[in-house]
Amino acid sequence: MGKIIALANQKGGVGKTTTSINLAASLATLEKRVLLVDADPQANASSGLGIDIKQAEHTIYECLIDKCEPKLALQDTELDTLKVIPSHINLVGAEIEMLNLKGREKIMKEVLSGLRDEFDYILIDCSPSLGLITVNALTAADSVIIPVQAEYFALEGISKLLNTIKIIKSKLNPGLEIEGFLLTMFDARLRQANQIYDEVKRHFQELVFNTVIQRNVKLSEAPSHGLPAILYDADSNGARNHMALAKELINRNA
Repeated sequence: MGKIIALANQKGGVGKTTTSINLAASLATLEKRVLLVDADPQANASSGLGIDIKQAEHTIYECLIDKCEPKLALQDTELDTLKVIPSHINLVGAEIEMLNLKGREKIMKEVLSGLRDEFDYILIDCSPSLGLITVNALTAADSVIIPVQAEYFALEGISKLLNTIKIIKSKLNPGLEIEGFLLTMFDARLRQANQIYDEVKRHFQELVFNTVIQRNVKLSEAPSHGLPAILYDADSNGARNHMALAKELINRNA
């Protein structure tokens, strides 16, 4: 049965979508069956894997609101073992549409429950907010990866997210665990980046991934070509970092 992992941080620009795309692709390269669910209305994870959003008839929006069969929303990628359920700008209004629905926090859990047996890992790329869609993702997930940008204000937003996770654990999903904190956009030459890493490590100890994601030009170029870094430039630091992360994640769950 597949493990569902949400990638969440309500702070924007921390490399969450980049991590979602490249971790999914790295796991698929390691012959794991992977589904990436794009739960961000900006749909960057979808386009970053070459999905043409305008052509997508079924998206996560239809699955959540119209009870569309999730298998109809699965899209192929350049990697045989990586599928995507794309997002759509309509998702912005989905939170309001879901407000009156019964069990509104558990809709995504129902959507994904029928897909668990088909995949080894289901990754959910959350939007940079703590709204109802993100609550749905955290309620559906077994664990959460929290990308943290290696910069001064990085730790500010974490307490709010941890508080949300605590509430969801107590009220909606008692099994939710923190898979790990992931340092992103890391520049080892900067003293501040190393200080942030030390601070995160001191706070969260073994919950911090050993792998850090370094700042890397290829990582930011790859999505414009609709490719993960591993297919765009397998020798780049970005591709290597995410491959190391995928291996660390597999080992943690062995």
